[in-house]
This record gives sequence, C-alpha cells and structure tokens, in this order.
Amino acid sequence: MTEHPLPLGSVRASGPRLGSARQLSERVAAYLREAIMVGELPASEFVRMEHVAARLGVSATPVREALMILQGEGAVRWEPRRGFRVVPLTRRDVDDLFGVQAHVAGELAARAAAALSAGEVARLRAVQDELTAAADLGELDRVAELNHELHRSINRAADSPRLAAMLNLFVHYVPRTYYGQVAGWAEATTDDHVPVLAALAESDPAAAREAMAEHIRHIGRLLTNHLERTGALPASDPA
Repeated sequence: MTEHPLPLGSVRASGPRLGSARQLSERVAAYLREAIMVGELPASEFVRMEHVAARLGVSATPVREALMILQGEGAVRWEPRRGFRVVPLTRRDVDDLFGVQAHVAGELAARAAAALSAGEVARLRAVQDELTAAADLGELDRVAELNHELHRSINRAADSPRLAAMLNLFVHYVPRTYYGQVAGWAEATTDDHVPVLAALAESDPAAAREAMAEHIRHIGRLLTNHLERTGALPASDPA
C-alpha cells in the first residue's frame, strides 16, 4: 500500500494560528476530520504525519495526538510499523452519526421549549433573521456562525449540560466549516428552523423534539448526497 502526502486543496489550514492555539491536538484533529471528509486523505491510505505537521506548521506530537483522537472515533486505524490508516467511511456511519444527533438534539429542543421565555424566543428569532439575510447574500461563513449560535442557545436553554456535552461530541465528527460545501445546507438552516422556532414559541416540547430531529436528519441526508457526489462515500454502499 502506497503512502500519500497531504495534497493542497479545499481544506483550509493556517500554520501560525494553529501553532499558537490552545488545545492544539483538538484543532489538528478537526483539520484531519475535514481532510478525510473531502477526500484529501483517501480511504485506506496511510497518513504521513510529517506532511501534516509541515502543512500546519506544527511539530509531530500534536499530529500524533490528533490521530489517536481520530482512532478513538473510528476514523483511522493504527497498524504497527506502518502508521495510521484512514478507515473507509460508509453510509451506515453517516446514518448512525446523524440518527444519534437527531435523538439528542430533539430531546434538548423539547426541554428548551419548556424553559424558554417569550423574550428569549424573540432573541432566537432575531438570530434567525440575521441568518436568513446572510444566506440570501451567500455569506456562508456568517450562516455557519449564526447557525451555531442558534443551536447553542437552544441547547443551553435545555439546562442539561451532560446531554449537551454528548451532542457536542457527535457534532465534532463533521467540522462546522465543512457544511458550507454541502448543496442545500444553507436553505435547510433557513427553512428547517421555522417549525423549530414555532414550537419553541408555543412552548410545545413534542413539536420541538420532532422539528429539531427532522432538521438534523435532513442535514444528514444532504451530507450523504454530497459525499456520494464527491466520491468520499460509495453510492452503492448499503445502508
């Protein structure tokens, strides 16, 4: 099996910023997750740590630590005397990831619906208005920022920090910056949030749970379609 250096491409990197940031291994892990998602680290190939370190302007230590994090997630596998090999992504992997996210995010939304005041819901609607305006202008980085703020606010309102922490673990499997490349994602962040906010305004936990869960499942379907189109996920892979 040949080894491939990390090629230059769509994955964004910043050596100085990464090199001076806290939690360096986590930042490198996020970079590698995205590289795997976009196919810059091909399935079944070995990751050359020295190339990753040079690309990001860091030492080998945080790269190794990042790969150990990804091994724990099942994204790479250590093979003695050979290194870390990228584990092929399957459709079942994506379905499982978003199925669990949908369940947890739905429960958090249900709890938030019983806790949010009218003023807090109004603030969420204002964030959504900004998000919609950014989507109309094609400002995808801003859409991602506001989408994160909206979901984070709902999760915090649920007052269930351990459940929210569990959700955060699953969300990290797909870097937030990656969603801007997925066709239909910006539209989903505008359209799917409408029934979620309506349920929160009505203080309806059941409706909030279902609306949020369907939103997450929708994002999962969009990501699956995107990965199939880019070749990162085989179209023939069984569910």
